[in-house]
Amino acid sequence: MKPSLLERITIEPGKCGGRPCIRGQRMRVTDVLGLLGSGASHQEILEDYPFLEEAHILAALEYAAVQTDHAILIGA
Repeated sequence: MKPSLLERITIEPGKCGGRPCIRGQRMRVTDVLGLLGSGASHQEILEDYPFLEEAHILAALEYAAVQTDHAILIGA
């Protein structure tokens, strides 16, 4: 985990429905992940959204990785 990257992600109740966003922007983590999932390169995203930095994209990926890394309990 890279805490410095995660500092670029914020959750604010009155912004984007309380969903995780890029700090200081109204761009949700899920928006960045969706772009990557649809095949957009980092460079294409940065060209289309000039307010983003490479570290924002990496922060979105890191946030997603942390959110999916949890134990799964199976009842007996």
